[in-house]
Amino acid sequence: MKKTNAARILDSLKIFYELKEFSVDENDLSAENAAARLRVPVEQVFKTLVARGDRTGVLIACIPGGRELEQKALARVSGYKKVEMVPSGEITRLTGYIRGAVSPLGMKKNYPFYLEESAFRFSTILVSAGARGVQISLAPQDLAHALEAKAGPIARQP
Repeated sequence: MKKTNAARILDSLKIFYELKEFSVDENDLSAENAAARLRVPVEQVFKTLVARGDRTGVLIACIPGGRELEQKALARVSGYKKVEMVPSGEITRLTGYIRGAVSPLGMKKNYPFYLEESAFRFSTILVSAGARGVQISLAPQDLAHALEAKAGPIARQP
């Protein structure tokens, strides 16, 4: 399996991780589909979302599959008054990644990173490795450390 930039960043930080590969359905790039193909609970597969706040701009949120970003909660945790999702057409320009393969690691810029606090219930979580069909499995504490994350209750049931 070819290493991604996200994996190389973890290597440089001496953080243990595993790459998990699965077949991609281009019509369903959801965390739910990734979880089913990897045979892990959907709550353990975290999707990376790109948002924009009213103060300093772009911020990244990582929430479990099967849940939705609670924009008001993210605003509270981040200190913004208002947060909204970035249109999908801007994702590649802002992150360097394509939709369905946005890794929280190795973006074009180091944006503020917010992790749903439920991640810490698991010994490992999965996040995109930066390529469709490849996930990184690592301890949530290690992801939080690598990205200087702020954790909080930022997701809700749909």
